[in-house]
Amino acid sequence: MSDNQQIYLPPMGCGTWAWGNRLLWNYDTSIDRQLQEVFNTCVTNGVTLFDTGDSYGTGKLKGRSEILLGKFDREYQGVNKHNICLATKLAPYPWRLTRGAMVAAGKASAERLGRNIDLVQMHWSTANYFPLQEWQLLDGLGDLYEKGLVKGVGLSNYGAKRLKKVHQKFQARGIPIKTLQVQYSLLSTYPVTELGVKEVCDELGIKLIAYSPLALGLLTGKYSEKGNLPSGLRRWVCKQILPESRSLLATLEAIATAKNKTMAQVALNWCICKGTIPIPGAKNPQQAKQNIGALGWYLDSGEVMELDKAAAEVKKPMVQNIFQSK
Repeated sequence: MSDNQQIYLPPMGCGTWAWGNRLLWNYDTSIDRQLQEVFNTCVTNGVTLFDTGDSYGTGKLKGRSEILLGKFDREYQGVNKHNICLATKLAPYPWRLTRGAMVAAGKASAERLGRNIDLVQMHWSTANYFPLQEWQLLDGLGDLYEKGLVKGVGLSNYGAKRLKKVHQKFQARGIPIKTLQVQYSLLSTYPVTELGVKEVCDELGIKLIAYSPLALGLLTGKYSEKGNLPSGLRRWVCKQILPESRSLLATLEAIATAKNKTMAQVALNWCICKGTIPIPGAKNPQQAKQNIGALGWYLDSGEVMELDKAAAEVKKPMVQNIFQSK
């Protein structure tokens, strides 16, 4: 990677994917202003990695997430301005069949962001249902890098076996894979404990990004089996998982109380202690500040082991992303 293509990866990110539903159906300038405040709060406090995707904000508000993120980046003029890293994921839609289509998708995302992409990622692998398409799109991802249109290349929802194959392909072109993004939390350890992605990432020099590190809010302690459940699909998820997670949540709460932290902060710090960059969502400045409170300290080894044990005993963890490859 040349000197003018260095990509700065901070210890923790803020995933714009969490804004999805509001961006899809509820466009409101007051929400935009609130999200701008979230962005400003994060950057001011050294959280400068922002992850989104070209599929976030579809339908009538196509690409809205990237548009807003680019706007926030341009308007922010405070500290850490030059450390801001804008990451996006390009979806392998069925109509994207050639490497040229991937290059065009990257250029479209850059146009919405208002500048070149710092980190471009393949949103998921098509190996399970259309492997020929995947290699074409990965070639296009590499082309974006070689053309100087992106600073770094990453993957999302890839398992260890597939990661090794893609790494070999990119290595032949002299293109480093900077990051791998997987669903990882105390309620979703599968990619690490069963697929072994962390071990392979460490071997290949790839940074692991943990998305959904708070398991849709289940690890924050705000939901209860007896009430206070979210609406829609999250309500069903909570009813399925909460009864099986009592011991884990009790352990999480006990450690949080002992350290004078929130359960969310302990859950995020656990991800950091595991050598990952968690990217929690934040819909308002209060949530952003709570997430930031996970930085600047570490769980001790005994606490990490205690949480590991409690997590391993959960019989019904989070459902894995259907696009997660092996």
